[in-house]
Amino acid sequence: MAFSITPEQAHEKRWWTLGALCLSLSIIGIDNTILNVALPSIVKSVGTEGSQLQWIVDSYVIVFACLLLTAGTLGDKLGRKRMLLIGLALFGGFSAVAALADSANTLIIFRALMGIGGAFIYPSTLSILTNTFTGKERAKAIGIWAGVSGLGIAIGPLLGGFITDHFGWHWVFFINLPIGAVALAFIVLRMPPLKP
Repeated sequence: MAFSITPEQAHEKRWWTLGALCLSLSIIGIDNTILNVALPSIVKSVGTEGSQLQWIVDSYVIVFACLLLTAGTLGDKLGRKRMLLIGLALFGGFSAVAALADSANTLIIFRALMGIGGAFIYPSTLSILTNTFTGKERAKAIGIWAGVSGLGIAIGPLLGGFITDHFGWHWVFFINLPIGAVALAFIVLRMPPLKP
């Protein structure tokens, strides 16, 4: 059930909104690089060939890039917050299935499907941010947003190496579940309702 909120209340919650957006964005940044470290373990586990290995990495990127504009347009029409929630749910769900993959082809398919979730997340975060902040605060918020994106990309290989060594390659996908769950909780509990 939707509830009303005054502009003043929405303004008070703007930094909580930025926190939720940054957490949502971090899942994409980490995922873009965490997999690279786990590739040798994946090769041993599922017996991939050279071209399959390339597709495990690229299937996500291709789908993500192809759907970015469409996902942004859908967010404008159907609601940015709604698309962000859907994107996180899809990303987390397909990550869980990818973690359980027992063949290269299954992993390729679910990596591609993760790209759909990522495509919904990315433009929604920036669109919500630019509609939440104004003036100098907007520049500051975009700087924080971009910094978190870069930090996620930098943390990915370190986290991937640690996870692969101690828990196995499956956990480079399972790690998306707690991050996504916390982001969803932040969005539902702390982000004010948004106009489409």
